[in-house]
Amino acid sequence: MSTGRENEGLKALGNKTKYSQDYDPGVLETFSNMHPDNDYWVRFNCPEFTTLCPITGQPDFGEIRISYIPDERMVESKSLKLYLFSFRSHGGFHEDCVNTIMKDLKNLMDPKYIEVTGFFVPRGGISIYPFANYGRPGTKWEKLAEERFFRHE
Repeated sequence: MSTGRENEGLKALGNKTKYSQDYDPGVLETFSNMHPDNDYWVRFNCPEFTTLCPITGQPDFGEIRISYIPDERMVESKSLKLYLFSFRSHGGFHEDCVNTIMKDLKNLMDPKYIEVTGFFVPRGGISIYPFANYGRPGTKWEKLAEERFFRHE
């Protein structure tokens, strides 16, 4: 059965998994959106996200939620898993990780809209839930980003 993705040049999907030992946005891959004329949401949940505290080197655990409205390109899910896994040995504060993920995906896909939220497990009795978003400037998506940002809880 044809998936329509044979000529996309994807390297991760269907091949042996190679894990990066540090932050690696180079593993991210995209494919063509088959419905660029439709506005729709794509959501990824990564409930087992891990990174290292850049000060203590201790592991930080959390959930990363990524939601976006695609335009011409979409992120390939296996490459996204490998990318998120690459944070495992990376020292990064929660806020930095969330903003880095949002910017890397924005630069990769050029979506109409994207938001990334981190729900980190408490350390020292405090939970941190950073949120970052982007809407394409000069469009209704910029307004959506502003509205969602100001209404974020």
